[in-house]
Amino acid sequence: MAELSVNWLTEKIIDFEYKKYLLLAYLQDVSRNFDSSKLYPWLAELIAHYKNTIAIRDNKQNLKSHFPQRLSGIDTATGQLSFENMIADDELMSELESIIEFAIPKFEHQVEEGKTIYDFIEDNLFLHPVGIIPLQTNCGYMFLKGGESATTNAYEYQISFFEKASEKYKAIHTHFVKSYPKNISSTFESIKSELLRENKRLPNPAAYAIETDIVLPLAETFLPIAKRMLVRHVSNFQKES
Repeated sequence: MAELSVNWLTEKIIDFEYKKYLLLAYLQDVSRNFDSSKLYPWLAELIAHYKNTIAIRDNKQNLKSHFPQRLSGIDTATGQLSFENMIADDELMSELESIIEFAIPKFEHQVEEGKTIYDFIEDNLFLHPVGIIPLQTNCGYMFLKGGESATTNAYEYQISFFEKASEKYKAIHTHFVKSYPKNISSTFESIKSELLRENKRLPNPAAYAIETDIVLPLAETFLPIAKRMLVRHVSNFQKES
């Protein structure tokens, strides 16, 4: 897996051809995973790189803060170190701006490709409740079944709230419970009943099944998209209740 550092623009050598090589190698790896319908963690990282590069381009002061500093002197009386920005070089700035202008459309194209794949997959995932859904839906079970596999993967989920600045967010944590092979008795309802008997901590849990007919990588695609769908569904359910 090719990786691209958060500070890839300003660390090590500031050279257009070198940075171009790093970027294209990374994007080639991302594209290879997208071709295999593997979206995470690549899509989230790609969006973060794209937004960060846009922010640096739009804010020259922000660009300075990303740059390393070098020691320029020592005050012998106080022992205090002084530093200077390495960005004073006009030629260096020009090279960096060229790298940024090259990178932004490359990131943008790859992000759009990932979003197109994401939207297609989400349109082919079908969520439905299993049994009676209680008023408290922040914890319960999620059942995933998809593609050519007849197996149902059961997860316990917990949705929590947190605030960042002035915005409120929801986060979901899942814990894998068990895989159930297909047979006459392994319906979503029977799986829920079995889990109720085995786990007394959740006497009245919500349970949702998410199914698809397409073949998807579980860890890299099916599970993360299903989690986002479930959070959105539970949020809408709570608003309507």
